Amino acid sequence: MIKVLFVCHGNICRSPMAEFMFKDMIEKRGIREMFEVASAATSTEEIWGNVGNPVYPPAQKELRRHGIGKTAYTDFSGKRAVQVTRRDYEHYDYILCADNMNIRNTLRITGPDTEGKMHLILDYSQRPGNSISDPWYTGDFGTTYEDLKEGLEGFLNYLDL
Repeated sequence: MIKVLFVCHGNICRSPMAEFMFKDMIEKRGIREMFEVASAATSTEEIWGNVGNPVYPPAQKELRRHGIGKTAYTDFSGKRAVQVTRRDYEHYDYILCADNMNIRNTLRITGPDTEGKMHLILDYSQRPGNSISDPWYTGDFGTTYEDLKEGLEGFLNYLDL
């Protein structure tokens, strides 16, 4: 089983979008049983009293616009923000971050990337080293979706799936 964790700052926009977009892709390819997929935050800003906020409504809207969320596997209605943990580094095979700050902050939590598990999502695209557009600041969830789609398709190609 290939275990993938998507990480962004708050786990309410980019990383949950990546999680459910990826779930949609692998479900449509008939390979979902090959994966364990989740997402997490580097901060606790969206977590109050150990309960995380749901996926940000405009991110939900963008996912729905592309038909994501219609199956039990891609239903994001119960998703709540969680923070990445040191144990996550041991558990996941790939920790794919939205931007370089996410990598730095994840490393502060997990310790050094001794196994080379941590990458930017767009490292698997024609734009390695680039960040996923942050819709929290831009309000442009469509560009974020397209960035994620490019990186996720590249990741599946990298895995040869």
